[in-house]
Amino acid sequence: MSLSREQIAMRVAQELKDGYYVNLGIGIPTLVANYVPKNIEVMLQSENGLLGMGPYPTREQLDPDMINAGKETVTAISGASIFSSAESFAMIRGGHVDLTVLGAFEVDQNGNIASYMIPGKLVKGMGGAMDLVAGAQNIVVTMTHADKHGKSKLLANCSLPLTGVDCINKIVTDLAVLDIKNGAFHLLERAPGVSVNEIVSRTEGKLVISDNVPEMKFV
Repeated sequence: MSLSREQIAMRVAQELKDGYYVNLGIGIPTLVANYVPKNIEVMLQSENGLLGMGPYPTREQLDPDMINAGKETVTAISGASIFSSAESFAMIRGGHVDLTVLGAFEVDQNGNIASYMIPGKLVKGMGGAMDLVAGAQNIVVTMTHADKHGKSKLLANCSLPLTGVDCINKIVTDLAVLDIKNGAFHLLERAPGVSVNEIVSRTEGKLVISDNVPEMKFV
């Protein structure tokens, strides 16, 4: 069975390391804040100017002035700081973000990402994604493996306008965890109950498969 949005976020949270500064994009990435492992300390950065973002609030914790880049209400952990978006982007552009987690429409086997527009649909702009893919030291993409019509979103070459070139390290989809290197997707893990054959059938780009692909583990 394919993973839910929450399960994708849980798997991505395993990529966090103690001491990391992490930016979470809009959509599935924001859910990662709810699953930070208890034995590590990370500082979650929101591009609108919050460093030290916590999980989503309970009803009692709601503060309409405390929001993330997606305009969702959030909490702040002990030691958090609030500053202007200009300072936030200086942090991103200066290479001070260890990991960023982004959503995407398409990713291809060369590490290119298309995440900000679909031709013919109204968009407000690229947002912070352009800066994040250029400034973060590591990038993990969260996405469904295929679109609602069953067409692969892991391609040989992106068909949509690019957000960044040769910048994606890892992808966590609803079916699999994959690395991108040497012009190919490398299958690392599969979702529980999902076969390698299903992943192959839903991956358009070049896919490298080892002899034994383990199922994801959730701790």
